[in-house]
Amino acid sequence: MTLAEARSPACLLFECVAGSHAYGTSHPGSDLDLRGVFAAPRRRVFAGTAPPQVSDAKHDETYYEIGRFIELLGKNNPNIIELLFAPADCVRSRDPLMDRIRPEMVMSKRAEASFAGYAMAQVRKARGLNKKIVRPMGGPRRGAASFCYVLEGQGSVPLEDWLSARGWDADRCGLVDVPHLRDLFAVFYDGDGTRGYRGLFRGEGATEPQFSSVAKGERPAAWMGFNRDAYRRYCREYAEYQTWLAERNEDRYATNAGHGRGYDSKNMMHTFRLLAMAEEIATEGAPHVRRPDAAELMRIRAGEFAYEDLIARAEEKVARIAVLFAASDLPDEPDLAALETALVEIREVFYAR
Repeated sequence: MTLAEARSPACLLFECVAGSHAYGTSHPGSDLDLRGVFAAPRRRVFAGTAPPQVSDAKHDETYYEIGRFIELLGKNNPNIIELLFAPADCVRSRDPLMDRIRPEMVMSKRAEASFAGYAMAQVRKARGLNKKIVRPMGGPRRGAASFCYVLEGQGSVPLEDWLSARGWDADRCGLVDVPHLRDLFAVFYDGDGTRGYRGLFRGEGATEPQFSSVAKGERPAAWMGFNRDAYRRYCREYAEYQTWLAERNEDRYATNAGHGRGYDSKNMMHTFRLLAMAEEIATEGAPHVRRPDAAELMRIRAGEFAYEDLIARAEEKVARIAVLFAASDLPDEPDLAALETALVEIREVFYAR
């Protein structure tokens, strides 16, 4: 099912502007995010082929099938609850059938975990970007030999330095596995090129050492350890970095690199938005999507605060939110039976038109 079909009059139930334009935190470079709800064609629902949601390639436009929308409301999903309380000036289309979904069916103490838990996940995500910003992994990928070390005295030296100091060629080396010792190898050297050793690794992209036939009685030139775990971790992080490099939002990257705080400030802004919304749900029963604290959120996005100070503030808010939810009159869980009834009624009336 295409995005155009979901947005067509034959399917569309609700459509609104979401994201920064709804929060009041947009800037001239902000993307326009659209969210909506649609009813899949009856045949697809009965056949079990209705998609839960459809999106464009960048996920700037996402539309949820009404069944999936109700399911996520029952989980107090923050992104979905925002649609329930979208500012009136952001709503582009709203079928009267959407009135059958009432806030009192949805809002519950479950929002403490969904909003505050998601907020703290944004904290981890914000910090996780730090090493990509301040420790770029550009250039060619390092080979496995860079993670090999030769025993020397009471310590070790990098294999590549050890070879360079002797003027030796890695392709003339031969390796023999040392039994019972993980990733430890005997290194032999073919100085005159007559022994036919195969080298250390087969090609630049090789991930495993290769072994050579060594005549009995040959004495090892050295003992080499291969830090296989570090190499695998590096390969994973390098691949993640290259993906991030190809897909990153350049404006967002420039902001993060410019303020030099070592975290993704947009993620951190969303952390505090979600925490504020959680507090509003606990005290007022509903969040304010159009943020009254937009100016403060924009200061966070600009990187005006140190990461450690923001973490301390976030932890204080989480503790306060726990106290507020404990004292709240909200039900423990959404009214799933009422939401199910609303879903059935919406489908029945919509398909009878």
